[in-house]
Amino acid sequence: MDYIPKNDSFFDLVYDLVKQIPYGRVTSYGAIAACLGAKSSARMVGWAMNNSHHASKQIPAHRVVNRNGQLTGKAHFGHPDLMQSLLENEGLIIENDTIIDFKKHFWDPACLADQ
Repeated sequence: MDYIPKNDSFFDLVYDLVKQIPYGRVTSYGAIAACLGAKSSARMVGWAMNNSHHASKQIPAHRVVNRNGQLTGKAHFGHPDLMQSLLENEGLIIENDTIIDFKKHFWDPACLADQ
């Protein structure tokens, strides 16, 4: 994609994309990986999200969930309820660690031109 700088590390590319997720919306590890041309690297996107808590700039990692809308990364937020609280503060409803109406809140980074 044209908006991705050529010499950044994969983690930096992930962070740049995650910063574009709109307030009140979420995306998945796999959607980010696919957007970056590395469709089979969803797990690496997860590692980037885990590492993002140490980044110099704030990354809205709470907006990245698994393909089913489950908060699989919540253990990496320091407090087990923090990821859910951040999403609920943005208007999402979470039940049993899963976003209700996930498809309604899903943001597809492959469709940036449409957003």
